[in-house]
Amino acid sequence: MGSIYKRGSTFWIKYYRGGRPYRESTNSEKITEAKRLLALREGQVVEGRFPGLHVERVRIAELAEDYLRDYEINGRTSLKDAKRYKDKFTALFGAMRVVDLRSDHIDAYIDQRRKEGASHATINRELGGFRRMFNLGARQRPPKVQQVPVIPRLKKENVRTGFFEHDEFLSMRGALPDHQKVPLTVGYWTGMRRGEILGLRWDQVDLGRGLLRIAPGTTKNGDGRVIPLVADVLAVLTQWRRITVRDWPACQWVCHYKGERLTRLTRAWKQAAKRVGLSGRLFHDLRRTAVRNLVRSGVSERVAMTISGHKTRSVFDRYDIVSERDLQDAATRLAAHFSTLTVPVLHGTDEPSIVRDGHKMGTVQAYPIARPSQLADFSSVSR
Repeated sequence: MGSIYKRGSTFWIKYYRGGRPYRESTNSEKITEAKRLLALREGQVVEGRFPGLHVERVRIAELAEDYLRDYEINGRTSLKDAKRYKDKFTALFGAMRVVDLRSDHIDAYIDQRRKEGASHATINRELGGFRRMFNLGARQRPPKVQQVPVIPRLKKENVRTGFFEHDEFLSMRGALPDHQKVPLTVGYWTGMRRGEILGLRWDQVDLGRGLLRIAPGTTKNGDGRVIPLVADVLAVLTQWRRITVRDWPACQWVCHYKGERLTRLTRAWKQAAKRVGLSGRLFHDLRRTAVRNLVRSGVSERVAMTISGHKTRSVFDRYDIVSERDLQDAATRLAAHFSTLTVPVLHGTDEPSIVRDGHKMGTVQAYPIARPSQLADFSSVSR
């Protein structure tokens, strides 16, 4: 049986769990608040939902430290991003108790980041880190979070849909310096992430069998995979390997510049893209391109996802984009199909009739059907 008492002008409550007494301040001078809190705690004890008073004292800064420690322990490749999120949340919310966080605090954070010019995709990644902090806290024993707050996901307003047609890929490769032709070629044919490609070592490449092996724990999702190499990739890697062994025999990296690991592609990439009229194209567009090409080639979705390293189908579907050439081809096929059809006419009249379920529904005026040569030239539309 619980009780209510005063310390100075503040009401306190006392209740029991497993024979152990718990005393808690209501931080209020109102008896009604004391009665409400006592009923709440006794109900939690009866239902087995009482987490203990330590939950009430946990601050967001403690969750942020646990979040970063989890990344360090598990050797996650995005540790750098996790540190940035941790510092940002600690600066804004670190002194706040977990139980005091409300939805309006999160909304205020979103508004602030928007005013700072952050995109919805960037804000979503930051909120994802915040969400993980609370989920990790809820999994602790004893738990540090009693209830995980609802943290929204913003609709992406700038989903990128760029990709390379094959002639554009060849133009780009011709404009890049030799050491950057390698990551471009691997990315175009395999859909590997940029970080995965730049982190490749020669001992992961089996030129004899035409395979590329990515070790578990080195990818974004932590899964390893084996990727078959098409003839173009195999030829480029074989030639580059020969040059590497001749000039920089001690280099273990596939993507390198004069024997030193290649870590960035930005400057040369932008200059080459501008030179061939592809300004604004991203290296990540190669990933979208590879997924689309695999699907067009008749590769099953499961195998394509294994090659590209996608785990969720929603992401896979988003990359299977349609180009203007796809749309023009569809229009051409549609027009060609209807150009071969003949419209039946009624006896004694030149007007085609509409027949439904064996009943004549009247006549319709015949309209000329466009031939493929009459279709609009979509290639003139600016990209």
